[in-house]
Amino acid sequence: MRRCLLSFDVEDWFQVENLRGAIPRESWDDCELRVIQNTARILDLLDCFGRKATFFVLGWVAHKVPGLVKEIAKRGHEVASHGYSHELVYRQSEEAFREDVRRAKWLLEDLIGDSVVGYRAPSFSLTDRGLRILWEEGYRYDSSVFPSSLHDRYFRPREVESALHSGVGRTHDGLVEILVPTLDVGPLRIPWGGGGYFRAVPYGVYRWGVNRILGQRGVFLFYLHPWEIDAEQPRVRGLSWSLRQRHYLGLANTYGKVARLIADYPWEPVSAVVSAPGA
Repeated sequence: MRRCLLSFDVEDWFQVENLRGAIPRESWDDCELRVIQNTARILDLLDCFGRKATFFVLGWVAHKVPGLVKEIAKRGHEVASHGYSHELVYRQSEEAFREDVRRAKWLLEDLIGDSVVGYRAPSFSLTDRGLRILWEEGYRYDSSVFPSSLHDRYFRPREVESALHSGVGRTHDGLVEILVPTLDVGPLRIPWGGGGYFRAVPYGVYRWGVNRILGQRGVFLFYLHPWEIDAEQPRVRGLSWSLRQRHYLGLANTYGKVARLIADYPWEPVSAVVSAPGA
């Protein structure tokens, strides 16, 4: 059976790693919050097509707008953790990472009154030690590994090598890992899971890649951020050409493209593949 897994990383426009040099963490409280309206548009779109998804919610956002987390759960979607502070995992000490994922998990569980078992690291920066800590802190699956050969920030733990061909695997502890997919062309692993790559590629080409990955592995996971459907978000000055392209490319067309994608496939929350027989 083919599984199409839909996910959204709930963070706001000013928390993106590409903008960190221009918007320091200390200024987040002064930035315009747009995550509520953008996430609401996604929730309405999912309702329109009768689809369910996983929302990896940043703890900082959950603290600021707890009603948004409750609304996600109320509409029948899975709430999972994106950590609390949006700090790259490999920049944190073991103790700091443990506190970050623990704090986010407790906060989200308190808001929705249910267990939070899934995690995704900021900028797919999870490490081998991070996988172990997630298991110890009560998480049961992770979706932080993006084995692309074309990015300078992603990290690939050795523990998940077994999942590279199937898209789903387990660590030695038992944590389920659901990879963000790549389109493999010879030795190249072209990123094909969503985000800026989805914004950059014409929809017909992207859909062809989705079908190819589904045919090869039987599992396709898609991700997007709410700010990626927001063409009216504030423009940050002083960015390099590369960072401007990464953040702003294709924003005006993303909502229409993701609406087509949601309509075209039978999407499920990420946890569906974890709880499936034989997962």
